[in-house]
Amino acid sequence: MLFLEGRGEHVVFAVCPRCTVGSPDHRCRHCFGGGELLCKACIVAAHTQLPLHQIEFWTGKIFERKTLKDLGMRIQLGHWHSVNRCPDDFVIVDIHGVHNVALDYCGCGTGGHPTVQLLRAHLWPATSTNPKTAATFTVLRQYHVMSFESKCSTLEFYRSLERQNDNLSYKKAQKSKRQKDRYPEFLRMTRQWRHVRMLKRAARGHDPLGIANTKPGECALLCPACPQPGKNMSPGWESAPPEKEFLHALFLAMDANFRLKRKDVSTEKKDPGLCKGWGFYCDVEAYMTHVKKHWNQKQDVSTLAVAWNVALTNVAENVGAVDCARHNMKRPLAVGDLQLGERYLNMDYMFFWSIAGSSLRRFFVSYDIVCQWHIHVWDRMRTYRDIDITIDGDIFMTFLIPKFHLPAHIKECNLKFSFNLTRDVGQTDGEAPERGWANANPLARSTKEMGPGSRHDTLDDHFNDWNHKRIIALAYLMCKKTENALPEMVHTKRALEDLEESLGPAVVAEWEAMAVAWEADSTSPNPFETIRKDLHVAKVRAELAEEAAAREARGVEDPGSVRGDMHITELIGMGMQLEDQQYRRAMVERTSKLRRKIFAWVELQTKFFPGLQNVRQLEDEARSRIAETQPIPGVSVSNLKLWLPSGIVAAPSSMMQDVPVKAEVQQHEYRLRLKDEHARGVRANMRSQDKISTLNDQTLRSAEQYRAARLALVSLGRVLDRHEWERTLLELKADDVRGLPQATFHDPERKKRKRRKKKKRVERPASWIWTTSAAQYDPDDGAAMNEAVRIEWAKVRARRLRWREEVDLLEEEMGRVVRFFFWRAEEWRAQVGRKELAEGPQLEGETAYALRQAAVQMQLAESCAEEWEDLPAGELEEGDIPDNAGEAGGGDRGSDEEEDKGINESEGEADEPIPATSGGAIKPAYVDEVLAM
Repeated sequence: MLFLEGRGEHVVFAVCPRCTVGSPDHRCRHCFGGGELLCKACIVAAHTQLPLHQIEFWTGKIFERKTLKDLGMRIQLGHWHSVNRCPDDFVIVDIHGVHNVALDYCGCGTGGHPTVQLLRAHLWPATSTNPKTAATFTVLRQYHVMSFESKCSTLEFYRSLERQNDNLSYKKAQKSKRQKDRYPEFLRMTRQWRHVRMLKRAARGHDPLGIANTKPGECALLCPACPQPGKNMSPGWESAPPEKEFLHALFLAMDANFRLKRKDVSTEKKDPGLCKGWGFYCDVEAYMTHVKKHWNQKQDVSTLAVAWNVALTNVAENVGAVDCARHNMKRPLAVGDLQLGERYLNMDYMFFWSIAGSSLRRFFVSYDIVCQWHIHVWDRMRTYRDIDITIDGDIFMTFLIPKFHLPAHIKECNLKFSFNLTRDVGQTDGEAPERGWANANPLARSTKEMGPGSRHDTLDDHFNDWNHKRIIALAYLMCKKTENALPEMVHTKRALEDLEESLGPAVVAEWEAMAVAWEADSTSPNPFETIRKDLHVAKVRAELAEEAAAREARGVEDPGSVRGDMHITELIGMGMQLEDQQYRRAMVERTSKLRRKIFAWVELQTKFFPGLQNVRQLEDEARSRIAETQPIPGVSVSNLKLWLPSGIVAAPSSMMQDVPVKAEVQQHEYRLRLKDEHARGVRANMRSQDKISTLNDQTLRSAEQYRAARLALVSLGRVLDRHEWERTLLELKADDVRGLPQATFHDPERKKRKRRKKKKRVERPASWIWTTSAAQYDPDDGAAMNEAVRIEWAKVRARRLRWREEVDLLEEEMGRVVRFFFWRAEEWRAQVGRKELAEGPQLEGETAYALRQAAVQMQLAESCAEEWEDLPAGELEEGDIPDNAGEAGGGDRGSDEEEDKGINESEGEADEPIPATSGGAIKPAYVDEVLAM
């Protein structure tokens, strides 16, 4: 690089190598191989078509900057004859910097207005009256794309251009009388450029009635995969059976953004928007009329959720929006500013306008506070006379809470508004707005300083680009989603079959009827909800007390079972409670208190089992001998042996020969242990599923209690010859102590960890504590004993249905995408000849653009064909899924980050043109190869 600071290899030339006359002391900084030294005349001649390059002059020691204007170059527009000189202070902004140029218009009379001459030379004038500043189309395109990708502000981009001219004095140039700062002009030009490009891409230039005929939302890019009657719906969708109506449903997601704030600068009157409700933003005038009219509307707050959003009432102007929930795209006319937090009157307006005029019959609406928002939504709708819409929400609307937001709500919300538990939603998560906000949030740095109109236009433009990137990535994303969904459908189907096989047909039929009834009517019993909350041990203790009272009333109670006012069953229950406390990690003072409780209980126990006094004396002597070799004699309270009946019968016979335990007493503890074990398996593990991070110690303690209780049952069962419990209360290993599979609920942190580790996803079945242990009915208490497994069955069934629905939805959406691209291509072809123009350049230009856009739509359709060519047509029936289909679809399933990027080259090319109809059903090629079942 130091070599290039001098003349380099051109130092050997004494004269200009082109004219062989002049002195070779000028070179271009931007021409390829720009080190060539030419004379002044030759360098000017070489840049006739490159008038914005920067020139350097060799002084004999260093190179100095020069402009082509300094060398005498003039830029001529239009014809070369009839020159009409322009003032010398004309400035052109280009990607190489900000240039002072000498510019001449064509004055022959046929060249047109100066602004027309500039535009035909690919120069965008800063004004239409007497332009003295222009920007090249190249720099405007460059800034437009860079603003999408880097979210840089116009000021930052412009300053970078100035520094290319002079990295030392660009600040000084702002104050120079000779060089006026052209940033305001460039800012205005970029805003005009965005607006005109949006109109051009929406075919508004082809309308005979002009731009004024633009309809609301017409300039917004539509989601090709969402159902849009008249554009991409499958034939006969109106007559689809009820169980298939969800395939033609519109999934919406609402949310507010509290980062895209705007300072209190300018006003709508001083800075009006150019779009006027043609894009994603609602028409400002109509929107603000609605806001002012309903400003005093009461804001109902429900107790069913964490109402953090509606509490943000001190936040100045933020943004609310309604998105396509399944494909992460913004909806036309569904974005608006929030004046005083996330109020219903704002979100209602966006929601109703996003579905205004739709002939669809089914809607799924996701909103993080939907539990409170939906309560009076239809009553509010009837008060909005300025929104022409009527929809029967009780029949056609399903309200849900996004998966990531759902855990912050209370239990009722988790059961009523869960995507995982609601039928017909597939694997939709409702978090689409959050992904869109992540793309838009970096804009807040610049949009907060803008006036309202400029901010609206900027956000409209970026939302259009967001939709554009999602559209071009649809082929890849849907292919990946399909490849992921099919193996999951296989896994969940088998998991459900395995679980139902252990339950039996009668149980499955009963629960299936319960689930179907709840799906049809949410007021019916919920299969996912705990109905009975029995305290198992307490209930059995009460039953044993009732039985003892009945025996005493009949005069058949064993006299040895009662000492004073205490029955033997009470003694055993107290002992089990003390045993439970021994497993707790308590503080020293609590340990001392527990020791006193145990000693008091031992005195009572001695009255029932006098022989234990000798046993404990032997224990004390043994401990004393051990303590002589220890620095601190004694025994931990957790190691004190309580000698419950199960421990007595399990001890060596020589040790317990003086401690007889009657069979009735053993039976009492057996029944208590059996219930206690079930209670711990269900209670502790249900809690650990919800709060596993904070209740880990409690889970481990419960596992220890279970193992101790099971050992006691082994001892009692051997004596009583009772072994039926061994089929369900299995040995608890360390790996068995886990909650239900995490796939039951949305767990974004777990997904992030797995993506970082890049490990292959391995499905783990539910631990036996959720299946086998609860699968056997107790004739006396079936509901309480089997409630946990019913909930697990309902979740497994829900997972199976969601993946089946996801496959069906993807199949329908892929067909809609192709149909939409064909429809859009026809729409562009229809623009040809729409305006009555004479043969000439204008007609040719409009025709060429329409046909090019039609070709782009066909190219997008072809990219779908290439991406999906390995997904053969044919109805995919669950009964046809082979055993190894899920394994074939394994491997790296892709990440959410890859999905959001959506940039991936196709791996093959289509040899044949795609058909004019949708591509049919979807499944990877391996499915056909292994259809063995």
